[in-house]
Amino acid sequence: MYEAAILGTGSYAPERVLTNADLSTMLGEDIDEFVANTLGIRERRVCAPDESTADLAENAARRALDDAGITEEDLDLIIVATDTPEHISPATSSVLHGRLNAPRAGTFDLNSGCAGFVTALDTAWKYIRADERYERVLVVGAYAMSKFIDYRDKKTATIFADGAGAVVVGRSTLPGVLASELYADGSLAPGMGVFAGGTAEPITGEVLREGYRNRLRFVQKYPTAINEEGWPRIVRSVLGRVGHEVPDVDLWLWTQVNLSTIRMVMDRIGEPMRKAHTVMHKWGYTGSACLPMALDDAARAGRLRAEDLVVMTASGAGLSMGCLALRWHSPSPREAV
Repeated sequence: MYEAAILGTGSYAPERVLTNADLSTMLGEDIDEFVANTLGIRERRVCAPDESTADLAENAARRALDDAGITEEDLDLIIVATDTPEHISPATSSVLHGRLNAPRAGTFDLNSGCAGFVTALDTAWKYIRADERYERVLVVGAYAMSKFIDYRDKKTATIFADGAGAVVVGRSTLPGVLASELYADGSLAPGMGVFAGGTAEPITGEVLREGYRNRLRFVQKYPTAINEEGWPRIVRSVLGRVGHEVPDVDLWLWTQVNLSTIRMVMDRIGEPMRKAHTVMHKWGYTGSACLPMALDDAARAGRLRAEDLVVMTASGAGLSMGCLALRWHSPSPREAV
């Protein structure tokens, strides 16, 4: 089997900024104290009217390719992780493929909610390990949830944002990705989602007039133990399989949805908060894009050095959860873009 490592990273956030003050005005109440202090979000980026998931993905992908020092022609596979696709059909990865003009690459989309990027990175790693035809895989997490937000609903309008992050995963003589684990609890699937627009509930005039099921909705609050207990469990499981313990980790990356939860989990596993990197304060919560965006941000900020042990953990609607441990081999630090 071959080893696989991250060769380059890239990210992209739309230009339009939506601050907590903007949302307070839109919602008619001051949301800043809770959103800034509990969730850690001070502002977020949202798409322009003519901007979509494929636009975000393309910008992040090109930056990752540049960072890896390769071109589109070098790619063997493109995987896009998103639950805000460009279309119901064709796949967003096909749209991205057409824009990049990657002649040798196959494509597919992967939807595992906000755990999508970890799931896609795990998939890319296994393609490279198992099949000699795959040497370089582009993995993109892309999220344009603002297109589905009801900005009268403070439960969703205050949290969700848009962006994309990408990595190039390539065959390596050094072990990069070390271990991973996926977890799901489908009994929680009705808890959050955009429930109209698929085959179970097609878009109709009535659905549009009601304007409820075709927008992102929290229907049922997830138990707090899902992340507070689930994240420590899954990271210990992943680390244990490669002979490491929690203190060995150099950088922790968690789903960027709630800063207070990250602080609580870091305390629970006995790690200082300085070892976690967060980006929700400037970009909001970008779902399947948040981890590759945070990884790229950490790399460009000089927080990663060769041989650092990085653990990424994500969870979201589904319920889906994923955790992946890797060694960092990409040159660092790099200039910010």
